[in-house]
Amino acid sequence: MANGSRQAAWEFFGTELKRQRENAGLTQAELGHRVFVSGGYIGQFEQAIRRPQLDVAQRIDEILQTGGFFERTWRKLIDDKRYADYFAAVVELERLATKLCDFAPVLVPGLLQTAAYARAVTLAANPFATEEYVSEKVTARLERAHILDGSTRPEYWAVLHENVLRIPVGGHEVMAEQWEHIVAMAHERKVLVTILPYSVGAFATMAGMMTLMEFEDAPPTVYTEAVYSGSLLDDPALVKRMQGTYDLLRVAALPPAASLALIASAAEDHRRCTSTT
Repeated sequence: MANGSRQAAWEFFGTELKRQRENAGLTQAELGHRVFVSGGYIGQFEQAIRRPQLDVAQRIDEILQTGGFFERTWRKLIDDKRYADYFAAVVELERLATKLCDFAPVLVPGLLQTAAYARAVTLAANPFATEEYVSEKVTARLERAHILDGSTRPEYWAVLHENVLRIPVGGHEVMAEQWEHIVAMAHERKVLVTILPYSVGAFATMAGMMTLMEFEDAPPTVYTEAVYSGSLLDDPALVKRMQGTYDLLRVAALPPAASLALIASAAEDHRRCTSTT
């Protein structure tokens, strides 16, 4: 589906949501409360600014008694099966964001991954997968990274725990290429990456990865991910708290120049190991 027709379809989704909500005599806040999102989020669905997650569309059907209409429409519009249902809406939001801030405690964030690194990660989680499946997942991940190209790219920050530098994903050749890639992107001023060193000890969020997203015409949101699940959070108080958490991570990390030097050193170490094997 072309981007223009997809947007028109989401606008229809929003118009229909508003009509069904009003027919049920509910305000945006009342419907939001019943489906566990804010009223502001319902308003953004109705204006086609944001896309709901699948579970939200399903709860809307249940509350408004629409016979599965919103779930069926969601499945038709979010039709890229290369992404898990809980992540498909995040991919849509990334394309609209003006600023992205990632924190990664273990793995290189998807937008920064090379093909070889993405392949190693995919195979580790899917050791019996077909080559077609692996290639599809890797291609999807690389396509997402295109948002960091061109003059309209979002401002991109990443705080990586030193774990990410040290876990040898895919072997020395893969790791050398991965860190050289990030150094090159930093030199091109596409990304700003800092490292949270082991010496920091305990840090602000030890529960997992998160992504903060800011938009030109919509409130910020946060995405957090666990094993085979993810959550988009938009409650203003919670988003503000997560932004504060990210600020704590950022001030605890090494300065950008020192971080880049550490990354470059890691690339050299892996490259040296590659040449001696």
